[in-house]
Amino acid sequence: MILRWLRGVLGAALIGLGVLFALAFEARYWRWRDCFNELGRCYDPVSQDVYLEQAGMVWGGLAAISLPAGIWLIASLRRKPS
Repeated sequence: MILRWLRGVLGAALIGLGVLFALAFEARYWRWRDCFNELGRCYDPVSQDVYLEQAGMVWGGLAAISLPAGIWLIASLRRKPS
């Protein structure tokens, strides 16, 4: 019973983290995907930030790992225990 509860909490936490990672991916890479130069950098003159193309791989990868893992944990709770 405790293990089942722990799986639910961990699944919900992973889904929450996945959503946060997806938001970071959108803010740090997706908005600027057409701006990157040959060095993989994009300068925003308004906020004076430099965005890196590698950030897309990091944030997107973390979202792609944590979201399915959390969904799988939550979906496994619906199965009847044997």
